Amino acid sequence: MKKWWQETVVYQIYPRSFQDSNGDGIGDIPGITSRLPELAELGAGVLWLSPVYKSPQIDNGYDISDYRDIDPIFGTMSDMENLIAEAGKRGIKIIMDLVINHTSDEHDWFQKSRRRENGYEDYYIWKPGKKDRRNLPNNWTSFFMEDAWSFDEIRREYYLHLFHKKQPDLNYRNPKVLEEVKNILKFWLDKGVAGFRCDVINVLWKTSLADGKKSLMLTGLEHYKCQEGNHEILRTLRKEVLDPRGAFTVGETAMVNLEEAKLLSDAARRELDMVFYFDHLEMDRRFARFIPKKFRAGELLARLAKWQRGLEWNAVYLENHDQSRIVSHYGSGRGKNGQLYWERSAKLLAVLEFTLRGTPFIYQGQEIGMTNFDFTGLDQVKDIETHNLNRLMKKLLFPAWLRWKWLRLSSRDNARTPVQWDAGPGAGFTGAAPWLGINSNYGRINYHDQKNDAGSVLSFYKMMIRFRAGSGTIKYGEFRPLYAKGPIIAYERRPAQTPRGGDGESFVVLLNFSGKKTKLSGAAAALCPGTVILSNTGREALSGTARAGQPPFPGVPAALEPWEAVVVRTPAGR
Repeated sequence: MKKWWQETVVYQIYPRSFQDSNGDGIGDIPGITSRLPELAELGAGVLWLSPVYKSPQIDNGYDISDYRDIDPIFGTMSDMENLIAEAGKRGIKIIMDLVINHTSDEHDWFQKSRRRENGYEDYYIWKPGKKDRRNLPNNWTSFFMEDAWSFDEIRREYYLHLFHKKQPDLNYRNPKVLEEVKNILKFWLDKGVAGFRCDVINVLWKTSLADGKKSLMLTGLEHYKCQEGNHEILRTLRKEVLDPRGAFTVGETAMVNLEEAKLLSDAARRELDMVFYFDHLEMDRRFARFIPKKFRAGELLARLAKWQRGLEWNAVYLENHDQSRIVSHYGSGRGKNGQLYWERSAKLLAVLEFTLRGTPFIYQGQEIGMTNFDFTGLDQVKDIETHNLNRLMKKLLFPAWLRWKWLRLSSRDNARTPVQWDAGPGAGFTGAAPWLGINSNYGRINYHDQKNDAGSVLSFYKMMIRFRAGSGTIKYGEFRPLYAKGPIIAYERRPAQTPRGGDGESFVVLLNFSGKKTKLSGAAAALCPGTVILSNTGREALSGTARAGQPPFPGVPAALEPWEAVVVRTPAGR
C-alpha cells in the first residue's frame, strides 16, 4: 500500500531566513504564508518548518522554552494556525521540527528541576561531580566540541547537555518526561500538522553514564547512540500517538550506520517512517563534515547504492540547514572552474536527487542553485558550532588561515543565508538589515529572474518534480549501480518485483561530476542503449545520429559534456 509521504516532495523552510514580512530582518510565519503560491507552483506537497517554538534562540530555535507557543520573532499562534489552513487549501501539508532530546535551560521544566520542585527533580540528567578531572561526572564531550556537563549554581550539581550548555538533556528514565512528549505531539497534531521531523532522535536514551572511549570528536557516544531504550521510546510514541492519528515521522539520526538505520526505519518495527543519514554527504570529508578531502565520484555512487539498496525507503536529500550548499559542495563550486558551470552542475544535482528511490527533500534556495556564503571572516558567522570548532582548532594550534579555510567550507551558516528572492535591496527577503549576511551573488542568482526563464535552475527543478511524479519506476523501482570511472557514474532504475514496483519502464542515469568533457568507455555506452528523454544540456541522443523516423541509437562511444546529466529510457526487459 502506497503511503502519501512516498508520493510527494518535501520542502524544508528555515523560517528566520525564508521571508521577512514585518521589516525586522528576520523571516517569520506570515512571510512563509505569503510565499505559498511559489511553493505550490514548484510542486512541494509538504513543508517542514525548522523550529518556530518559543525560544531564547541560542541555537536558532533548537533550544525550546515552550513547545506550545510560537516565538514572537516568528509571529503568533494565530499566524501558525493560518499557515496550516492556507497551506491545506493548496494541498500542502505541514510537518514540525520535534526537538525532544533537550530543551532550553529557560524551559519551565528545567527551572523547576534545578530548584528540586516536587515532581520535577529528575526531568533532566543531574549528577554530583567526581573528586578528580575538574569534578565533572564523566569524560563525555558534546556535539558542539565542549564538555558535556555544566555546573548549576542553584542545584549545586552538574547537568548533562549533549549540545550547547543552554540545552540540557531530558531524562527519559522518568516516565513523566515521555508523557509530556506525548502531549506535545497531540497538541500539534490537533492543530492540523501532518507529522514531525525528529531532531537527533537516536540519542534520547542514556544507557550508562560511565566514562566513554576517548575521541577527538565525540567521547561517550557508545553509551547513548541507538540504544534499546531509544527504540522503546519510538515504538511507544508510534503506537500510542502517531499511528492512531496517521502521522508521519522522519528522524535525523546522528552518526548512524546502515544496520542501525534499518532498525529505526523498518516498517514492521513501527518506529520511524524514514531516517536522515549523512554518509553520502561526508564521503569527501574527514571528522564528519569538517575537514575536506578529494571528491571521488565512484565513492559517491558506492555510498548511494549502499543506502538505496539497504533501506526499505530513503529520505533523499542533498541539503539541509546543517549542510553546505550542494552546488558548492559537489557541484562546480568545488573545482578550478568556479562558477563557469554553476547552472549546469546545479541541474546535474537535481537529476541525481530526483532519480533516487525515496522521498525527496528540497532545502530552501536549493531550487535556484543558491551557493555557500561569501563571508570574508569569522566575525560575519553566527553559528555557535562554527565558533566552538574554531576554539577547538585554535587550542590544537591550527593556524588562523587553515581554520578559516575549513570553517568556511563546513559552517552551518552556508545554508542559513537568507533566500534570494530578487535582485532588489535585501534580495527581496527583507527591507531591513538581515539577521545574517546575504550572499552578494543575489543579483545573478535569485527566484525572480529564474521564474519565467525556461532554461533556469528553478524551471529544471519543476520539470524534475513532474518527471518523478509521473514515473512509478523512479518512485518505487530498484536501484542498480552500473558504472563508475573517473568523474562519471551511471546507475539504473528499473521496475521492482513487487505490485507497486514501477510502470514497466527502465532508465539509466549518467552523470559527469567534472568541468571537463569526458569520454564514455565502450563498456559504459553498452550499458545504455535507448532514447535520451532528459538532459541538462539539451542533448537528444547519447551518441550516433538519428535516422529519419527512427529513435536515436548508441553508435560509437560518446562523451559527456562538462557537468552533463543524461537520463536514457532503455528497452524493456534488457
